Amino acid sequence: MSKRIGILTSGGDCPGLNAIIRAVVKCASQKGWEVYGIPYGTDGFLRLEDGKCHSQDFELKANCYELPGLLHGIDILQFLSGSILGSLSKGDPGDRAIAQTIIKGYQDLKLDALIAVGGDGSIDIIYDLAQQGQWNIVAIPKTIDNDVPFTERSVGFDTALDKVTSALYDLTFTAASHDRTMIVEVMGRDAGHLALASGIAGGADVILIPELISKIDEDLITDLCIRIAKLRQSGRKFSLIVIAEGVKNQTGERQKAISDYLAQQIDRVSHQLCLTDKPEFCDLDKIETRSLILGHIQRSGTPSSYDRLLAATFAKKAVDLIADEKYNQLVVWQNGTVQIESLDEVVSYIKQRHQLGICPSPVDPNGLLVQTARSLGIYLGV
Repeated sequence: MSKRIGILTSGGDCPGLNAIIRAVVKCASQKGWEVYGIPYGTDGFLRLEDGKCHSQDFELKANCYELPGLLHGIDILQFLSGSILGSLSKGDPGDRAIAQTIIKGYQDLKLDALIAVGGDGSIDIIYDLAQQGQWNIVAIPKTIDNDVPFTERSVGFDTALDKVTSALYDLTFTAASHDRTMIVEVMGRDAGHLALASGIAGGADVILIPELISKIDEDLITDLCIRIAKLRQSGRKFSLIVIAEGVKNQTGERQKAISDYLAQQIDRVSHQLCLTDKPEFCDLDKIETRSLILGHIQRSGTPSSYDRLLAATFAKKAVDLIADEKYNQLVVWQNGTVQIESLDEVVSYIKQRHQLGICPSPVDPNGLLVQTARSLGIYLGV
């Protein structure tokens, strides 16, 4: 039976979103369905109701390579970063007027179902809208933070991991050339998956993530400086530190540019230790500390082959669920294959964790990667 489905991307962008859009369109077109891309997340429904665009503007064609220029049929969509639909985090269902307008936009498009691509926050919001509007939805997880619960991987994480690891490789050589301590701040406001995985893969000496340290206190800074001193004594005159942006400062508060703050604290304490005249600390006054925030470059670049494969398999599963009229599901990756989880259970869990101020899917303090880092001699602050 022919269906009319929509797809939107919401929240922060990441590599692989266009690969999901492409795969959804291709899979749905094989079934003879119509696919409508909602621009700028749920904001697209508002634009439709405000008369800023029309329903025919939303239709996506089977030949995803029909873009301007002399491409001669080259299908480039799966290689593009960002989202051709745009990605915003608007449409809070707590505002009843906005929610009702969004719901009306969905109804006016006469959609049979909606595929929502988002992180934990976006999925939470769109789920509430779907409940109010009685939408048929299927969700696909995406985030470079990899903190959507019930899935081992989200689209975008693998590419971001490669991007950060590559940066650490490059920074290692400039740090070694100048005998510097290089501090690299990566994204991860609530979860340290990206910092931990990239730190291991990139050869970091120190990895600091919010799941393992409550704040950057005096004891941690002292231990860190002692660690740097031991590295210098062993012949490694430079060091590489990876820190997640969600790590808190000495007062237990979030701080913008936490890497700069850490650099200042290392300089202060290292000089204090040097003044003790203990031989093992005599070299600390020669330390030059530099900090670098990788920022939004972590969200950029050509999606990795793994992210493109994940995007394709997630999209295929989402379309199959709609064909079977099995809605209100989150497509997930578990035990090496695509599975599904009830959105009722997923969102209930997300809301519960958010109310407690806890990340829905944090790094396991006793997990394999933490154990691996420790076995490699990487300092984790605990």
